[in-house]
Amino acid sequence: MAIGATIHTFEVQLADVDRGVYEELSLRVARHPSETDSFMMTRVLAYCLEHEEGIVFGAGGVSSTEEPAVLVRDLTGRITAWIEIGAPDAQRLHFGSKLADRAAVYTHRDPAKLLASWEGKTIHRAESIPLRSFDAGYIDTAVNELSRRNTMTVSVTEQQLYLELNGASNDTRIHEHRLA
Repeated sequence: MAIGATIHTFEVQLADVDRGVYEELSLRVARHPSETDSFMMTRVLAYCLEHEEGIVFGAGGVSSTEEPAVLVRDLTGRITAWIEIGAPDAQRLHFGSKLADRAAVYTHRDPAKLLASWEGKTIHRAESIPLRSFDAGYIDTAVNELSRRNTMTVSVTEQQLYLELNGASNDTRIHEHRLA
């Protein structure tokens, strides 16, 4: 855990109908001092939306240069999924895509600007990397409900995300953009 990190807990009921994933999760999330609430909320949602056996938060979150914010390891410890949050640079995404079987990006920022920043840059298997975003203002609305201890219900059906966070409900479409 990073020095000076703020710990947030999330008790999550996850029902991802699209992928057939139904879980109860207890998450302890260390928010690094340089990490915004929006970044952390996107990181938690990405964890839920990518949930599978072997998923973990990367070491250090935003402070780590050797791991993404969320990753999946197989039983041998090999990274099988590299999941970036926010606005990673093309070189980092290229590295992660080469290292893992699959890569994905979840952003709380303007996806058009992010795609433009990667244009013309070399990214390994760019055509297979999804960039996922949410409706404008969605993450900001969710952040308004954050506390140190959180109860959360995450439901996904037909690419529609329904979130109940500490008693407040909102929903969004999960938008998927392709890099190439």
